[in-house]
Formats: sequence, structure tokens, C-alpha cells
Amino acid sequence: MTARQQQPALYLTVPHACAYFPERRATMLFADPRHPAQDSVYEALINIGFRRSGDFVYRPHCQHCTACVPVRIPVHAFKPSRGQRRVWRKNQDLTVKPCEPVFRSDHFELYQRYQAARHPGGGMDDPDPEKYIDFLTSAHTRSCFYEMHLDGKLLCVAVVDRFTDAFSAVYTFYDPEQSRRGLGVYAILWEIAEAKRLGLAWLYLGFWIKDCQKMDYKADYRPLEVYRDQRWILLEQ
Repeated sequence: MTARQQQPALYLTVPHACAYFPERRATMLFADPRHPAQDSVYEALINIGFRRSGDFVYRPHCQHCTACVPVRIPVHAFKPSRGQRRVWRKNQDLTVKPCEPVFRSDHFELYQRYQAARHPGGGMDDPDPEKYIDFLTSAHTRSCFYEMHLDGKLLCVAVVDRFTDAFSAVYTFYDPEQSRRGLGVYAILWEIAEAKRLGLAWLYLGFWIKDCQKMDYKADYRPLEVYRDQRWILLEQ
């Protein structure tokens, strides 16, 4: 990070319950939210393993646990598995449309149905439009909501941040009645293809957690780079 980018001060949260392992305590390293919003600053931070939730830019920094590992896909080297190729073919009838990162009632309705079906009682099924849009958007980034339609019907929304040389997959939500399509997998495959088309180098996927079923799926995308010991290295097969 250059002097011009003026790296924000970093702080630690107090220990709190871990969202993935309830018996553990978690601590987050986060960027000063009072720092002037610059997408170049967040781009530099994401390159050293940070992530965002709304305007909150953070990275796990737990004293006795290193389970949360930042990961990214080098899109030009990506090789889909047989199952991923099947999902890709199954969804070639979808139309993808970019939208501005603003509140839309049809997006919110789909988000509510997705949360109710996939994460009931998980704390994200709050029917509050303001909390919803604050979670997905940020003043730090150039973001886009990619709508995926079938014959005019909205099936999926993939929220993506755009950087100089990368995409960051922020969040994806989709019609829970269309589970056979594998829309979560398709969204990642589409983001990889779009990043490659635009000449970008990576797709950031946030944190991979090997021993957590909800977060282990990211290792299915190969090759995969992990951020360890202050550098990006390939995850071994």
C-alpha cells in the first residue's frame, strides 16, 4: 500500500462468539471506519486477506485459531470439475444483467426467501431493507448486482466488487425452489468467466474454512490460492 493511499489504522475487536465454531472465541482485525472511503485502500487490503461486510473491512485475527483462510481463484488457470461443467451447461438458459448497487424490492423479496429457506434463525433473515442494503453495499468499492433471469423471472443475484485486477464475490442469493440448478455454483463459475473475459487475474472468495461445511465448498474450485504467512500460495491438491 503506497503512502498516497494512506493506510487506515487497524484495530482489534473484543473477543466474541465465533459464527462458525460456537465453542470458540473470535477476534477481528478491522480497518478504521472513519478513514476516507477509497476503493484503492480496500483493494490493497483485500490483497492481504481482508474482506468486507458493508463498510466493515476485516480479517479474522484469533489468538488460538487459524481456521479462516483468505482464498482467491486465479481465473485464467481455473479448470472446472465434471460437476461444475454440468452445472454450467444446466444454466445456459439464464440471462445475466448488471444492475446498480441500490435497493430493489424484487431483489429484497428474493433475499428474504433465500434466507428463510437456507439460513433460518441465522441472524441474516431480518426483514429490514436498510440492514439488507447496508450489508451488501459499501462506499469503499465499485460494486455491481448481477441479476440472473429465466424467461424474465429473477432467479439469482450475485453481488460483486470490481477492482483493478480482480473481482470479489461479496454475496449470492437465489430462488430456493431452484436448488437443482446449483445456482450458487453457477454464480461463481459465471464470475470466473466474466473476470477472465475482462482480463482480470483473480476472483476473491473470502474465507475458506476446511472444517466448516458451509465454508469448505470453496476448495472445490481449483487451482485455489490461499493467503498464509503474508503471501499467496497455491493450495495443494
